[in-house]
Amino acid sequence: MKRQVIIYPGKDGYWVAECPSLPACISQGKTKTETIGNIKEAVKLYIEVLKEEGRLILIDLL
Repeated sequence: MKRQVIIYPGKDGYWVAECPSLPACISQGKTKTETIGNIKEAVKLYIEVLKEEGRLILIDLL
């Protein structure tokens, strides 16, 4: 499933990525490429935890 991700430069020189449909799902990296890999992993783990806890997984309307 695809998720919308917002990537922007952070104040500390790192790139920051957020997934708006998953509250507090945020990651960062030194490069955009690293940041994309990190947020993909964060989204995957976030959804795994939601499933384990039997919680609602919001759909991302792209």
